Amino acid sequence: MPSEGIYERFINFYTDFAFKKFFGTPANKEFLISFLNALLKLEGDEEIKDIKHLNTEKLPIVEADRKAIYDVYCENNKGEKFIVEMQKASQINFIDRSIYYASFPIQEQGEKGYIREMDDKKVYWKYELRKVYVIGVLNFIIDDNPNHTNVVTHAKIRYDEYENELYSDKLEFINIEMPKFQKSEDELENMLDKWFFAMKNLYHLADRPKALREAIFKRLFNLAEISKYKPNELLAYRDSLKDYRDYYNTIDFAEIKGRKEGREEGRAEGLVEGRAEGLVEGRAEGARNEKLAVAINAKEMGMSIEQISKLTGLSPSEIERLY
Repeated sequence: MPSEGIYERFINFYTDFAFKKFFGTPANKEFLISFLNALLKLEGDEEIKDIKHLNTEKLPIVEADRKAIYDVYCENNKGEKFIVEMQKASQINFIDRSIYYASFPIQEQGEKGYIREMDDKKVYWKYELRKVYVIGVLNFIIDDNPNHTNVVTHAKIRYDEYENELYSDKLEFINIEMPKFQKSEDELENMLDKWFFAMKNLYHLADRPKALREAIFKRLFNLAEISKYKPNELLAYRDSLKDYRDYYNTIDFAEIKGRKEGREEGRAEGLVEGRAEGLVEGRAEGARNEKLAVAINAKEMGMSIEQISKLTGLSPSEIERLY
C-alpha cells in the first residue's frame, strides 16, 4: 500500500474522490478521452472525439435481482459503451463480476418494436450491438503466474479452433494491473506510460514531472492540487483518503492478527505436551495455525483464494476447506 505523508501537494489518484473527479466528471471528460485513446492505441480518425457520461446505477430487469453500480460509465461518439472501475483489492469471483457488469450495457441495446420490412410485418428485436468495454484499473495483481508479466491484458471472445480469430468484437475486458508498472520517469515511452506514471505517483510528487509535458497533464496537475480546493471539496477528499487508508490498514491488521493468533495457539499446544517432542510439534502446528488464521482473516477482508495462497503458502484446496 502506498503511504502518504502529511503535506502532499496533489491528491491520491487511487481514492474514489480523485478517480471520479478525473474520470467520472463530465466537466473533466478530456482526461478520460485522453486515457482511453492511449489505452486503446487509437489515432487519427479512430480517436475518440467525445464522450457522454451515463447513469452509473444500472437496475435489473426483474426488481428482485441485483443491480450494478459503476465507478464510471460513458458512451463515445460512436455509441460504444465503457465501464471503468477502480479496484483496490481482488474479490471472490472478480472475473464473473466483470462479466455481470457487462451484461447491462449489452441488454439495454436491444430495441423493442423494431419492424423489419417484410410482407407479414412481424416484429423483431434489433440485435445489432455497439461494442462494450469493461476496464479495470487494479491496485493488485490478479494472479502470480510468472508468465503473466503485462501491465495491460485484453480478453475477447475467440474461437477455440482458430488461433486468434475473433468470434465477436463486441465485448472486451481490459485489466490494468498497476503494481506491475515499474517504469521511472526516464523510461516512459508513450502516452499510456505517462498516464500510468501519473496515476501511480501523483500523490507523492512535489511538481509536475518534465516528462509529462503535454497540455493534458498540465491541466491534470492543476486540478489535482489540494491547496486549490474549497472547504467542502477538501472535506470530501479527506474522507475518501481516510477510507482508502482504513481499507489497507484493515488488511494489514488481519494479517498481523492472524499471525499472532497462530503463534499463541501453537505455543499453548506445545506447552500442554510438556516434552521436547511436543514443543517441536507445537511449533510446527503453531506455524500452520498462524497461516490458517491469516487465511481466515484475509478471506474476511475479501482477498481471493489465489492471493491468500500466495500470502500464506497454503494450497488453494487447503484454503477452500476453511469455508
